[in-house]
Amino acid sequence: MTFDELNLNTPLLNALSELGYTHATTIQERAFPVVMSGRDVVGIAQTGTGKTFAYLLPCLRQWKFSKDKVPQILILVPTRELVVQVLEEIQKLSKYISLTAIGVYGGTNINTQIAEVLQGADVIVATPGRLIDLSLKGVLKLKAIKKLVIDEVDEMLNLGFRSQLKLILDLLPLKRQNIMFSATMTEDVEKLIHDFFNQPLKIEAAPTGTPLANILQTAYEVPNFYTKINLLRLLLRDTAMSKVLVFTATKKLADEVFDQLESNFAGQTGIIHSNKSQNHRFEAVRKFHSGEHRVLIATDIVARGIDISEVTHVINFDLPEVPENYMHRIGRTGRADKKGIAIAFIAPKDAEGRDRIEALMNYKIPVETLPEDLVISTELTFDEMPKVYQPNMDLKAPRKGPSGAAFHEKIDKNKKVNGPKVTRADKLREKYGKPKTRGQKPKRKR
Repeated sequence: MTFDELNLNTPLLNALSELGYTHATTIQERAFPVVMSGRDVVGIAQTGTGKTFAYLLPCLRQWKFSKDKVPQILILVPTRELVVQVLEEIQKLSKYISLTAIGVYGGTNINTQIAEVLQGADVIVATPGRLIDLSLKGVLKLKAIKKLVIDEVDEMLNLGFRSQLKLILDLLPLKRQNIMFSATMTEDVEKLIHDFFNQPLKIEAAPTGTPLANILQTAYEVPNFYTKINLLRLLLRDTAMSKVLVFTATKKLADEVFDQLESNFAGQTGIIHSNKSQNHRFEAVRKFHSGEHRVLIATDIVARGIDISEVTHVINFDLPEVPENYMHRIGRTGRADKKGIAIAFIAPKDAEGRDRIEALMNYKIPVETLPEDLVISTELTFDEMPKVYQPNMDLKAPRKGPSGAAFHEKIDKNKKVNGPKVTRADKLREKYGKPKTRGQKPKRKR
């Protein structure tokens, strides 16, 4: 379906036309009429299917101008990076609409955001913690909220925002439309829907586990870290890899991969993970987005937090522990009906994780032959070295047992024999043959 066939107004159609978008994705086509009807909606769709536009288009279509500049639409997301991303999408779509949208999130000066909120806004995009801070201070008024959107709700619950979400839902007016998007439907998500939603309609498009048709998946079986580094360097020689996301399992590994690539690709590589400062993270994403950096090394914070267009390749340097995260990672490429390539480096320790991912997708990832000029390293990292396990030795002194016999036999008089109690009278009777008495005391004269 084209966007012209949806019930969009001219400002939105003009903005979409300038962005080069003509056809709606499956989730956009299915979500639009339901959101427009005013019913509560639960959308299940994985990363890369156009979820952001799926809720923004109908929300902006139904937004009405207000002189009061009080927020009518509230969008909750799990990370500050996603706040920035959603704001950018709103700005693109509202180019011909007199609408103000602001973002609030933690990790930055709250006073700056307070000043911005006090100037008024029609749309608020927020992380839960900072939204609560501003609401409890009385700065952010939520009484006029007509539409609540919770994006990436499963990730939000995974990050521990359950209590904050419940508090926010209690602060909002009862008469509102609830719109939720999630990649997976967990028990926690189901409970949240049951407690706060009003008979929501569930729509589904490319749920997690469905391999995206426009992403070519391949894998290499690689023995160790330094061979992975050699393979990564070899692959990056291909100029077709113009925008590459490299995912690692941990922050430590991300730093190590970055250090290894810097010698060969200095100035072309960026890194982002939760230990990096907010300014560093934003700058790394900006440089990657603009093409200044060709490679961005990241942990899973990016898989759900940032929408970067035209990523040509996603490389899973390590497989994720959670199978669903594999889908979120590869969903960073092959967006907007463009082709993408996802490559996985699979070490022997990843065999079980690979089986879980393939079972989730019901798809076996094809394995490529290693390049002939690849150097197979024999060097191992500390974590890869075989561990020698020694049994725990109990070095405590043994307990003293009961003492043995005395050195010599005790003489009879020192032997203690427990027997019946003998009174003094009994002893005197035994000695004198009759009871021994002291005699009666004479009576005192009165």
